[in-house]
Amino acid sequence: MSKLETSSPRLLLVDDEVAITANLASFLERAGFQVSTAQDGVQAIEQMKRIQPDLVILDVLMPRMDGRQVLRQLRQGGDWTPIILLTQVGEASERAMALEEGADDYINKPFDPRELIARIRSVLRRARPGQPPLAAAWKLICGRLVFDRRARRVFLGEQELTLTPKAVALLEYLMTHPDELITRERLLETVWGWDYPVGTRTVDTRIAELRRELGDDAVTPTYIETVPGEGYRFAGKVEGQA
Repeated sequence: MSKLETSSPRLLLVDDEVAITANLASFLERAGFQVSTAQDGVQAIEQMKRIQPDLVILDVLMPRMDGRQVLRQLRQGGDWTPIILLTQVGEASERAMALEEGADDYINKPFDPRELIARIRSVLRRARPGQPPLAAAWKLICGRLVFDRRARRVFLGEQELTLTPKAVALLEYLMTHPDELITRERLLETVWGWDYPVGTRTVDTRIAELRRELGDDAVTPTYIETVPGEGYRFAGKVEGQA
């Protein structure tokens, strides 16, 4: 039986704003987590050695050592403890780079604490002890479906699928967050960006495109499940390869 099955998950919350760590730590503890805190990256590294958390919530902008530096140091040292980055709204390329460096997920400030809890639980469910997260894998595989992220090419068996760039980005996000309910608003924010002048129906259009190319049935889906009134979920089991 794993540690997560026998006790409450231990979190390390790292942020230089004391008001955030104090209020958020209390909220997370009421949700059933054990929470330790640190005020900067240097403290975070020291705390990780001492408490060995199950997951780290890591602010990006901090003094002494910022969150991205902490992330790189841990991953380069072979530490694959799950990490969720707290970021300001930034370029999609910056967020993508953070994921490629080994972050498991990110959430933009300001955020709803309940959304953070949902993300924490999702990351813990899909975490692979001692292994890189799916977000850092260069190839995503689900049965006959293969996504080559480096080449930006998608294959179903031997056939390469012809997808629009947004459909490719949408599939990538779904596959790196398997079995997680993701709202249309979150997909719109992540794939299209805050300032992109489209509505949530655009997400539905790209989902329909993916289903056509994948030969996926919306009623009995192999890959993309619709959760009525809420959003979408990637239903298949995803494996990652370097």
